[in-house]
Amino acid sequence: MADADVAVICGPTGAGKSAVAAWLAGASDRPVVVLSADSRQIYRGFDIGTAKPSAEERARVAHRGVDIVEPAERYSAARWAADAAGWIDQARLAGAVPVVVGGTGLYLRALFEGLYREPELDSGRRQRLGTWMAALPTEELRRWVERLDPARAHLGRVQLLRAAEIALLSGQRVSELHAAAASSPGFRARYLLVDPGPALAERLTARLDEMIAAGWLDEARDLATRVPITAPAWQSTGYGTMQRVSSGELDMAEGRLEIAIHTRQYAKRQRTWFRHQLDADSVTRLDPTAPDWRDRAHDWWMRLRR
Repeated sequence: MADADVAVICGPTGAGKSAVAAWLAGASDRPVVVLSADSRQIYRGFDIGTAKPSAEERARVAHRGVDIVEPAERYSAARWAADAAGWIDQARLAGAVPVVVGGTGLYLRALFEGLYREPELDSGRRQRLGTWMAALPTEELRRWVERLDPARAHLGRVQLLRAAEIALLSGQRVSELHAAAASSPGFRARYLLVDPGPALAERLTARLDEMIAAGWLDEARDLATRVPITAPAWQSTGYGTMQRVSSGELDMAEGRLEIAIHTRQYAKRQRTWFRHQLDADSVTRLDPTAPDWRDRAHDWWMRLRR
C-alpha cells in the first residue's frame, strides 16, 4: 500500500462494515489498526446503541477513536481528522496497516479533503434565527435549504439548520465554502463501500431488537442518572428516545418504532452522502450478503497492498 493511500471501509449504519473489517484483519499478514470514523462511538458509556466494538473485539484488533471523550464533551470533525492523522502515522511506524471504518461522512471529508473556516456570524441575529428555525418541521426546513444551498438539502436536520443559518446570515453557501477550502490531502482514500441494498432494512430491525435485548434501556436509564440530558452524546440515534422510555414518556413499543424510523432515515442520508460525495474512481462496492463477498473484499485489500 502506498504511504499516501488509506483503506476506508464505509457505508450506512448496520451495513456490516465492522464485520468486514474484522474478517480482513484476521486474513491480513500484517497487524491491522481500526480507526473508527463514527461520531457516536467516541463517547464513553454510550455502548449498546452505538454498536460499539466489544472488549473482546478490541482485544483481537486494535481500535482507535472509540471511548475517547466524556459524554458532555464536544468533539469536532476537525479534531477527529487531526487525531486520525496521528493514529495513521503511529500505526505505520509500528508496522501495522491503518483501516478507517465508519459512516460519518463529515469525519471522512475532514481527513481527506479538509474543512472550511466558518464565517463570523452576529450572535444576536443567530439566536433569533435559531429560535425561529427550531419551530420549523424538518421538511419545511429542507425546502428552504433547497433554495439557499441545494447541494446541502439532502442532509439531516442539524446540517440543514447550519446551511440555512450561514446562507441567511453571511450570504455564503456551506457547499461553496467546502469547495473553496478543499486542499490536497496528506492521505488518499481507497474506499470499500459496504451496502447490502434492500436487505439493509431487515438488518436494521434485527440489530435494533438485539440492542434492546442486550439491555439498551437499562444502559440509558443508568446514563440518565449521571449524564446531563444536554450532553452531545444524547444526540446519538436512539438514545434520546430510550431516555424518554426510561422516564415513562414513551412505552417500549413506541420507542422501538421511533428509533426504527430515525435509523432508517439516518441510513438513507448516509447513502445519499456516499453516492454524491465520494470519488467514484476510488470506490469499490461490496454487498456483504453476496456469496462471494470475502473474495471481493480480499481482492480489494490485495490491490491496496500492491
